[in-house]
Amino acid sequence: MSTLAEHPEPVETASGYQAGRTLPLRVELVRQLKRRRTLVMGGILAVLPFVLVVAFAIGGEPGGRNNQVTLMDTATASGANFAAVNLFVSAGFLLVIPVALFCGDTVASEASWASLRYLLAAPVPRARLLWSKLVVGLGLSLAAMVLLPVVALAVGTAAYGWGPLEIPTGGELASGTAATRLLVVVAYVFVSQLVTAGLAFWLSTKTDAPLGAVGGAVGLTIVGNVLDAVTALGHWRDFLPAHWQFAWADVVQPHPEWSGMIQGTAVSLTYAVVLFALAFRGFARKDVVS
Repeated sequence: MSTLAEHPEPVETASGYQAGRTLPLRVELVRQLKRRRTLVMGGILAVLPFVLVVAFAIGGEPGGRNNQVTLMDTATASGANFAAVNLFVSAGFLLVIPVALFCGDTVASEASWASLRYLLAAPVPRARLLWSKLVVGLGLSLAAMVLLPVVALAVGTAAYGWGPLEIPTGGELASGTAATRLLVVVAYVFVSQLVTAGLAFWLSTKTDAPLGAVGGAVGLTIVGNVLDAVTALGHWRDFLPAHWQFAWADVVQPHPEWSGMIQGTAVSLTYAVVLFALAFRGFARKDVVS
């Protein structure tokens, strides 16, 4: 005798349904762009160069600390120098925040609004939902990192003029070369922040509290910076992403050195791939009730 177990009923789907076309990137991008936190973060990054110009105008010429020659000494030399300084003062912490926000708030916020289960019931496959949110989160993070130096370059050129990028230790880079090097710097800063993105995204799939995911990623990033400052760890610091976050400074030289950036890229990508994989694996098995 035949049984239902031996001949299961075929699963019916709606006519025209294609899992790969659910939750298009365009729809998710528009949703995220309309959110207040996206607009506020964009405004903060766009205003920072103006704040620095005012600070230099009030406080006088910038200078290094403890008689050390740094990139800050040449901040007012040209628009290119001003853009490089904005990246220098922001890469360690300020640019961590938009990455943690855009990648950590994305899934957890849906859970906190009790809309996550409705998205999955649409039905949007779990891997598709995570993929759409991750791509948009990383895209907004990259846009934030591009926005800052672009605005800084425009503001710096208006305030200090267009010219070559002066090297603090001597020499200069022609305008065209400097622009290319700054693009490389932005790309490297983005790659180095993938660890924060991975932490935030993984935590976002584990909690229904967006603030917990964002704050956890920022907190763990700060812990990494603190550990890197512990010189007693010796060569163990080479395995910390924070150890390589300013390796891009070797590229803003007449004769660039790439070894630090290569090592930093390898470390960051390794951590990021593991964290993203954990996020997808854990979410695929998660009991979504919110």
